[in-house]
Amino acid sequence: MSGGTGNALRAALLALAVGVGGCASALTSTPAKLYTLTPGAPVDPALPQVGWQLLVETPVAPAGLDTPRIAVARTPTSIDYFADVSWTDRAPNMVQGVLIESFEDSGKIVSVGRDTAALRSDFVLKTDLRDFQAEYTGPSAANPDRVRVRIAAKLVAMPRRTIEAGETFEATVPVQGGGFAPVVEAFDTALRQVMGQMVAWTLRKGAAVRPAGTS
Repeated sequence: MSGGTGNALRAALLALAVGVGGCASALTSTPAKLYTLTPGAPVDPALPQVGWQLLVETPVAPAGLDTPRIAVARTPTSIDYFADVSWTDRAPNMVQGVLIESFEDSGKIVSVGRDTAALRSDFVLKTDLRDFQAEYTGPSAANPDRVRVRIAAKLVAMPRRTIEAGETFEATVPVQGGGFAPVVEAFDTALRQVMGQMVAWTLRKGAAVRPAGTS
């Protein structure tokens, strides 16, 4: 066997071994546990019943939050992620879906959907996901102490594309107990609080701009 042929054969065998090893590693690795969150509908019967249509844009988010990984922060200037767990989708997509469900569950709006549906709308809700993480309140804490959710919103009237109202909504919920399950429960509670506030605010602001019976 010539030197060139031998080198080529050794390279092929090495590539095959690496490929087989990679497949075996993928087959034996433990998949991440997936989590999702639930919608929060307002219960105030005094909220207006509106006849207009709303599209909800995917929230803008910094790169550290624009991921399926579940964020945790030990300091205000650092971010990390929990191991072996993940959201069912990128955090902005999941929040968008939960917000749409929250509007639907309120029973107060004729039509609401994603902006990607390309449907005619009377308003567009633009949002900015600014905080969506578990946090340690002290450097010596063994577990995260709280979950913070903060979303800035702008209600845009169509087709003029004028910003009719803007507000920031925030909830901080303590983590009750050790382990990861209480962290998810705190995320769920915090997001439900923010969703309820956002739905109520949107309905009231939109009704003030476009009262019932107007087109």
